[in-house]
Amino acid sequence: MKYKVLFTVAIIATFLLSAELNVGDNINSFMTKDDSGQMWHSDSTNSDYLVVYFYPAAMTFGCTKQACSYRDNQSQFADLNAEIVGISGDEVEALQVFKKAHDLNFTLLSDSKGLIAETFGVPYSDGGEIKKTVDDQDVILKRGVTTKRWTFVLDKSGKIIYKNAGVNPLADAKKVLKELQK
Repeated sequence: MKYKVLFTVAIIATFLLSAELNVGDNINSFMTKDDSGQMWHSDSTNSDYLVVYFYPAAMTFGCTKQACSYRDNQSQFADLNAEIVGISGDEVEALQVFKKAHDLNFTLLSDSKGLIAETFGVPYSDGGEIKKTVDDQDVILKRGVTTKRWTFVLDKSGKIIYKNAGVNPLADAKKVLKELQK
């Protein structure tokens, strides 16, 4: 009986830690290392909106297309006073390679343990590594976890005003822009 109670408590705790958040819910502030290795705090943004998009792995096809779309539409986001952050389980070094290789003009955040993904309720699995050739050099990009591709928009108070758990990487940036323009 004692083990059954402990097992039930463990299941409830796991559910509460990974509870999915929805539009209207508030996110507590969070912090992690950015692509330069510095600590980044969510409450340090001065923007009206914070676009938080989770992606599985740097330098992969869909993730590259999604990131480049945000890069190419950066001025429209800036006109709406929206800051963009891309979050993955990639280590900081992998984020640096990704940012440089594709000239990304927004912040990438490392969530190698999945703690921010848990805060948002974004599912994730084990990480891994991939080998890519960048500037004629082979590099190994490591990630602690692999997150699902989800996108959120937060207002100044940290309230979720938009959520997409079925993101199409090619259309994500345009869809978020349409939501912000409403």
